[in-house]
Amino acid sequence: MDADEFLGLRNTHNPHRWYFEVTPGISSGGGFMFGGCGLGAAILALEHTTGRPLVWATAQYLSYAAPGSVVDIDVTIAVDGRNTAQARATGHVADREIFTVNAALGARALPDQGQWAKRPTVPAPEASPIRPSRFNRDDTIMSRMDVRLADGVAMEDLDGTIGSGRSALWVRMIDPVDWSPAILAILGDYVPFGIGQALGAQAGGNSLDNTLRVVRIVPTDWVLVDIRVDAIHHGFGHGTVHLWADDGTLLATASQSTIVRHWNHQPAHQEEPSP
Repeated sequence: MDADEFLGLRNTHNPHRWYFEVTPGISSGGGFMFGGCGLGAAILALEHTTGRPLVWATAQYLSYAAPGSVVDIDVTIAVDGRNTAQARATGHVADREIFTVNAALGARALPDQGQWAKRPTVPAPEASPIRPSRFNRDDTIMSRMDVRLADGVAMEDLDGTIGSGRSALWVRMIDPVDWSPAILAILGDYVPFGIGQALGAQAGGNSLDNTLRVVRIVPTDWVLVDIRVDAIHHGFGHGTVHLWADDGTLLATASQSTIVRHWNHQPAHQEEPSP
């Protein structure tokens, strides 16, 4: 399965316009589109329109899209250079803007390369417990993912003990999918999980943004989602995510700011758009 099929992205007669339907399979437990899926769909639209691979993309989340909604994505190529294109994509339901994505795309034939980041040492996926879900998995994107607690505490066991700010999850798709920037954008939307782990509380957050920086795509069964919460202050949390192949290759990095929420204090309509 490729990312277009996974997200349900479709083209139109206009090569700069794309669309997809928000289904339960790309929605959060809160009953709206999972933010990383919106960024993923925008990345696909940008790559298809420019004909170039993604370097980085950043999404600003503006509103929610409920299941059954159709999201139109309009792509504007601001600069189309010899090696790099700078472009943006806006996603909207009717006249309501849902997200705005800015991106750079391209590739350069340069021999310099290296990897200086280090993957954390964690148990293998088979030795890591399944992460329990807060919601009915059948109605969310979680029904399509196998998630293991590589370094973390199940939500029901969080007792208020402040964590280190570091946590990690092993993730694989239940139906095999070709790893790509669009699919990695979904896994980059896990800073809200790290918020609860850092606070030692049943907490998370609504994502305000999501930035993905692509390093190298290699075949892998599992992806290690290495979450690093940097700080929480004034009701907002900030953190980064490193996405690792099971052989230790750094696939991409992501970063987010979130509105911090305590789930046991929130009514159902304020559930977070992240898993």
